[in-house]
Amino acid sequence: MNILELPLFPLDTVLFPQGLLPLRIFEVRYLDMIKRCHQSSTPFGVVSLTEGSQVQHPGSGGERFNRVGTLARIIDLSSPQAGLLLIRCQGEQRFSVQRSEKLRHGLWVADAELLPADAEVPVPPDLQNSVQMLRKLLQQLQEQQVPAEQIPLLAPYQFEDCSWVANRWCEMLPVPIEVKQQLMALDNPLVRLELVGDLLERSGWS
Repeated sequence: MNILELPLFPLDTVLFPQGLLPLRIFEVRYLDMIKRCHQSSTPFGVVSLTEGSQVQHPGSGGERFNRVGTLARIIDLSSPQAGLLLIRCQGEQRFSVQRSEKLRHGLWVADAELLPADAEVPVPPDLQNSVQMLRKLLQQLQEQQVPAEQIPLLAPYQFEDCSWVANRWCEMLPVPIEVKQQLMALDNPLVRLELVGDLLERSGWS
């Protein structure tokens, strides 16, 4: 069992492996944590909230979060003013929280078991439509000369891989966070892409 000790960042979003996550950091509990992770080049864990708020308020209740999350590694960091960090993170390996604890200053830490990476599964012919639509979307953004840092897909692009294609659509589709969490937690990337294909049809994308 591969257990990792890491700080957690409960958020109102779901991070997928190889996904892009921009964040504005201004709470003291996270400013210190992000600085330490950046200086040591270590990841932190992103978990999606089931109760509570990602920003602490006086008198607010506690947070509850899903036990399966994704490691986030900082790829860009800037500090436009004191007490504010702007970061961009990339999703890495998924993990399962085995034990968690909230420290006195509000930061969550956990012992987490790293989950196996998705197997590389080629996109089958009957799901190629999801690949074509994703390629078209990326082409449109490039033709519009959208700055690279604003494109919601991080290179390298892996259009031939079920997991990568499914994850990118999961990030962009307007579905509830609970659905995104269920999709991220699936172990079978082919099943995830099949479900994404159904969601694309229902959303009118295909």
